[in-house]
Amino acid sequence: MLDSLTLAGGRLSEAQKAQYWDQGFLFPIRAIPEDETAALRAEFEALEREWLDNGLPQPLNTYKRLNAHTVMPMVARTARDARVLDVVEGVLGPDIMIYSAEFFIKEPRTKHIVSMHQDLTYWGLGAIDGLVTAWLALSPATVESGCMDFVRASHKNAIQPHQDTYAEDNLLSRGQEIEVDVAPEDKVNIALRPGEMSLHHGLTIHGSGPNASDDRRIGMVIRYIRPDMAQEEGHEDHAMLARGADRHGNFTPVAPPRENFAPEAVALHERIRLQQAAVMMKGAKSGSAAGMYD
Repeated sequence: MLDSLTLAGGRLSEAQKAQYWDQGFLFPIRAIPEDETAALRAEFEALEREWLDNGLPQPLNTYKRLNAHTVMPMVARTARDARVLDVVEGVLGPDIMIYSAEFFIKEPRTKHIVSMHQDLTYWGLGAIDGLVTAWLALSPATVESGCMDFVRASHKNAIQPHQDTYAEDNLLSRGQEIEVDVAPEDKVNIALRPGEMSLHHGLTIHGSGPNASDDRRIGMVIRYIRPDMAQEEGHEDHAMLARGADRHGNFTPVAPPRENFAPEAVALHERIRLQQAAVMMKGAKSGSAAGMYD
């Protein structure tokens, strides 16, 4: 694995910012110490055990895979961690909102993949520079465990045509993948140690392979936006202010949850889920919006 990037007082240097904008991604960035990350993983896995059969309206996996920051305090706390935001500020500036947060988990010795795609294809936000995805490793993300692969400088192109596969082993909602062949030599392996993260642009082509290791591959994925972004599909959209100020009012504000799966938070999660499903599944020829995140 590569050594973690050397940050300037916990922030990106001008050269690192330039590298992000040139390549469409940046890694590996030490966000949280390994011992803290181990504790964070333990907290998350304890939550999984406690809430697996605890009478939630939706399967627990739905809450893990969609806007987990609205129902799980640990996710909101991590997404608003100053050490993470100090890095993200180097890309987005001082005003930062959390658009979504989710867990991408591949169990040991499983065939689940993420097909090569661009994040902004179906979100209704347009082809924007004001969104960055932080992928925080809670367990080792290696080639063996199915780390992400990025295509260098692919964010400089427009949104590419995608096709919906609805493949059983694909972790994406529609099994969406670009209709362009990506040669193996064009892929950059994004290996991360626990507590390290990568940043990538919403147009960067990326995906990941299966987990052939004996450990879970757990990634907390946080999408940050500038407040001047807006939903272009005419639907209400939500975001949580993480730093600075929202002077635009394009998103309905979301407060951090007070406890795990508080009733009002679960109700809000369902409202957001259905609104975002209407945008995400627009134009889909098959599949169910209700089960798109299962």
